[in-house]
Amino acid sequence: MAGRLATSVGITAQVLAAKGLLQERASQIILAAAVIDDVLGLLILALVSSLAKGKVNLLELALTATLAIGFTLIVVKWGTKTMKRVVPHVHENLRGAEAQFAMAMILLFALSVLAVYAGVAAIIGAFLAGMVLAESVSHRVHDLAQGVSELLVPFFLAGIGLHFSLSALSNWSTVTLAGLVLLAAILSKFIGCGLGAYRLGRADASRVGVGMIPRGEVGMVVAQIGQSLGVIGEHVYAVVVLMSVATTLVAPPLLKLAYRGLETPGPDGERFRGG
Repeated sequence: MAGRLATSVGITAQVLAAKGLLQERASQIILAAAVIDDVLGLLILALVSSLAKGKVNLLELALTATLAIGFTLIVVKWGTKTMKRVVPHVHENLRGAEAQFAMAMILLFALSVLAVYAGVAAIIGAFLAGMVLAESVSHRVHDLAQGVSELLVPFFLAGIGLHFSLSALSNWSTVTLAGLVLLAAILSKFIGCGLGAYRLGRADASRVGVGMIPRGEVGMVVAQIGQSLGVIGEHVYAVVVLMSVATTLVAPPLLKLAYRGLETPGPDGERFRGG
């Protein structure tokens, strides 16, 4: 399940799962912080989006923020408990071969639409739908959802590529900006998150800092939404996409260094103490 997280540190979860390190204290902190990080980031996106649609209306902005935060808190607080009660009834009463999966898809689109009406991006509703269903549905639903993801992700990446122009990187000012943004993205996460976990010890602090570095797909979604709203231009879009890709690529080798010496899965699937 952790390997299928829809967060910007999904690559971190996959690396840690492959090495059998998801039960480590630092790993649990990374995954929990990733959820909070994505929700807060998307809420900020909602506020910025409202600013981009015209002149600043403080009353409308405050209402949007209230609706967005309220929508998220309500789903997080009562969503999982509700689904734990609803899913068994759906499974018993519906005769469809994939009743749970159909219900999951309906909930996903319903929360996405509600998120739009609440003034936030549809991705927040889809993200929250995954959160409330994660502990309620069967592994079969997770497998089917993974299949849908594998089908749609290439289209998402193609959309990213179609809007990405190499000519945007033809001048040194954009290249320099990309380098500075990438450096800031890595250091801000490593130092900021590492300092937050420093009381756990230097080793765990460095693991948390490294694990939070990737921006991944959420960063790309934000870039697409920003471009569609006219908030960012071609050059800034290219910088954001490069930053998202680069931070995702540097994560696995840095994680290997940070977790060096901890238990990893052996050839037979059992865990052993690494050297």
